[in-house]
Amino acid sequence: MRMLFGAGLALLGFCVATVDAKEWTNVRIATEGAYAPWNFTKPNGDFDGYDIDVTKTVCSRMKVTCTIVAQDWDGMIPALNAGKFDAIVASMAPTEERRKVIAFTVSYALGPRSFVTTRSAPLGAIGEQDVTLDLEKAPGDVQRAVDALKPQLKGKTIGVQSATTHAAFMDRYFKGEVEVREYKSAEQLLLDLTAGRIDAAFDDMAFLTGQRDTPGGRDLVFFGPHFDGGLFGNGAAVALRQSDPELREKFDIALKSAIADGTLSALSMKWFKMDIAPKQ
Repeated sequence: MRMLFGAGLALLGFCVATVDAKEWTNVRIATEGAYAPWNFTKPNGDFDGYDIDVTKTVCSRMKVTCTIVAQDWDGMIPALNAGKFDAIVASMAPTEERRKVIAFTVSYALGPRSFVTTRSAPLGAIGEQDVTLDLEKAPGDVQRAVDALKPQLKGKTIGVQSATTHAAFMDRYFKGEVEVREYKSAEQLLLDLTAGRIDAAFDDMAFLTGQRDTPGGRDLVFFGPHFDGGLFGNGAAVALRQSDPELREKFDIALKSAIADGTLSALSMKWFKMDIAPKQ
């Protein structure tokens, strides 16, 4: 900020900033409602899932009244910045590109991404590798793994949800080798996968593991190594407008408290049967 009129204006600027600091008592939070077990919509219209339990926990700790609303994934960030709601809790990764237009809290979940197909599909014979490769810390290992997969995936159709880091990963590492089919929701993606209309999908492992516990997902199998880091960001975090630092601080304090006392670990085990909560 430029100093134009001396100490008098500086004092005025301080007073205005103090007056404008918002006291948050009501917060509108958006989620997708179509990404079980992270977040989903029950038959009665209520939201449920890990994101929803995390939201309820942090809102209680922040001592604010929260209203949860549904928002299509590909319109989340524009709607947030347009003021339609105040925060996003929808397993969103804090990537470098997203940080240019919105702010993020500390992470409330961690976890890799993976390819998945059906047990009877040709790609199911590749098998799962019990290793997670970090795109930023081990780029050489990632490239070798990608190069090994390319001949097996060449000409195949891989599904991803649009406007996600999973779509960005496929574009960066497999462009020209496979046909990438984008879907508006992960639910639509998995319907096509289980129906055999695509050969495989690439998505979040916690989400896919949860789907394997459902009647329609019992035939799903992972293949290849798992991937993390780099363009996937540092896990999942709450997204907010850059103009609301007070709200971000409130979320950070509440999330750190829920991490420290084991609440997020317990919620993670409830929904994913694995602990993907960050550790202090």
